[in-house]
Amino acid sequence: MRRTRAAWSATALTVVAGLVLAGCSQQSNTGAPDTGQPAVGFPETAPNPEQPGRPGGVFRLGSTEPTAIDPYNAQESEGIRVAEAIFTGLVEVQPDGAVTPGVASDWSANDNCSVWTFNLKPGTTFHNGETVDAASFKRGWERAAAKGSGSEVSYHLDVIQGYAEMQSGAATQLTGVDASNPDRLVVTLTKPDCEFELRTNHPVYSPVPTAVGATTDTAYTDAPIGNGPFRMDGKWQHNQGIRLVRFDDYTAGDKAFLDAVEITILPDANGAQLEYDGFNNGQFDWARMPPPLLAQARAANEPAGKWMSKKTNGINYFTVANTTAPLNSPEARKAISLAIDRNAIAQGVFQGAQSPATALVPPLFPEAYQDGVCEACRYDPAEAKRLAEQAGLTPGTELSLQFNTGGGHEEWTAAVRQQLETNLGLKVNYTGVPFTDLLNNEGAPGATGLFRSAWGADYPTPGNYLIPLLATSSIGAAPNEPVTGNNYGRYSNPQFDDLVARANASKDEAERNDLWKQAERIAIGQDLALIPLWARQQFRLVATDRFNNINMNFNENPTLEKISIK
Repeated sequence: MRRTRAAWSATALTVVAGLVLAGCSQQSNTGAPDTGQPAVGFPETAPNPEQPGRPGGVFRLGSTEPTAIDPYNAQESEGIRVAEAIFTGLVEVQPDGAVTPGVASDWSANDNCSVWTFNLKPGTTFHNGETVDAASFKRGWERAAAKGSGSEVSYHLDVIQGYAEMQSGAATQLTGVDASNPDRLVVTLTKPDCEFELRTNHPVYSPVPTAVGATTDTAYTDAPIGNGPFRMDGKWQHNQGIRLVRFDDYTAGDKAFLDAVEITILPDANGAQLEYDGFNNGQFDWARMPPPLLAQARAANEPAGKWMSKKTNGINYFTVANTTAPLNSPEARKAISLAIDRNAIAQGVFQGAQSPATALVPPLFPEAYQDGVCEACRYDPAEAKRLAEQAGLTPGTELSLQFNTGGGHEEWTAAVRQQLETNLGLKVNYTGVPFTDLLNNEGAPGATGLFRSAWGADYPTPGNYLIPLLATSSIGAAPNEPVTGNNYGRYSNPQFDDLVARANASKDEAERNDLWKQAERIAIGQDLALIPLWARQQFRLVATDRFNNINMNFNENPTLEKISIK
């Protein structure tokens, strides 16, 4: 999973939100109060061309505190940024979604995609000098899959034979993983999955050395021993920083050029503002910025080539508690969605930098993208009121709306709150909490209401949106237990589950895309199991005066392994 906590920072809340809210109750979703034009997002910038590199340099950036940097539990952009730098898996996904070899030199599946074989590159090593072999991968996967591991991302392994038994505590090994040949890994699945090789891009599929520590051993989890182009330089200093240095014996791919990467951990409350300030004063070489300053930052930096704008592989949305009142019916969820003027917020808060979403699967998958599959993603307060009355969302009904602090979500969530109160007469209980608390709260038994969410795919397939976020198997818990997967809304529809299973089992890409579409029409078009809000577009300031080859990778992080000092 790649849940993202940060996109924008909170600045000038009262002024900006007030501008949006002034006209929200009267405007359609085809125009904002100030311009009357649809928000389509800022233009994308071209990737920085790759230049010959030379060793040297320290690349500096800010980050909020990760949940984990050890692959067994790396889960959001901040933690994955570190995990993908210090570990290399079987395959790698390039910024454009192309799949290339990692430790695996090649891979193949049997006729029905139930058995996969990965041949490994010879001679690659961990940072401690130990050889990376098939057993290294088996060891890493079993460490994450074990009962009590504490992993919130082990569900990525759930198609492997033996995973369910390990989760229950009935087994200590993945019976579907054959590592008897050190140069070849053979994986048997519980059901056909013709895109399984894509799954292995997630950090949870990383190899680990024999010296690996327990997942409860912070001495190890704060300084994991990896096999990637960078290695840890000391331990993760919580709430202070992380330092990585180049691994000079790296042979799974090209060696990195940078001597080091220094990550300064910033407070959740104003991380993006501090990144922006740090870039301007020369402290950072890569930075986010607050939404009210996007236009200003673009004007100041685009002429110098320091502005980066990219429509990325992700979606911003509300997780909705599907099984508890007051949003436990499609009519109630659609009423909420129809009462939100996405375009007014996109124009007012985001200054036109973002564009409203009308689907879960993003347009970066053109063969599976369905613009408008979310019919309730338009702004229609009259229809919202009609459905609200039908669903029992009467004026005065209390509704929880929770967001994570420090990611810049204060302005737009405040605007949504105002719209719901104005258009439907609801009493919105509006709270901001740290990111980890947000995840715990939305996954708790009896969770209710709306939760700010964003998702970036871990591997390039529509299935990585539909299955983790909406499949019954991705709940991973009984009703009285906390969610262990990423289906925090606890949505469950057997027809949807059947369609995504059939998509996984198809070797025909066109058939797969048709099945993904059918599944989305049920979960989003019919049931509105979650509420799409904004297509995901990311903006960064980048120190192109000091470094070459700075681009944004598939996980919206800098391409650290490519960056070179000028």
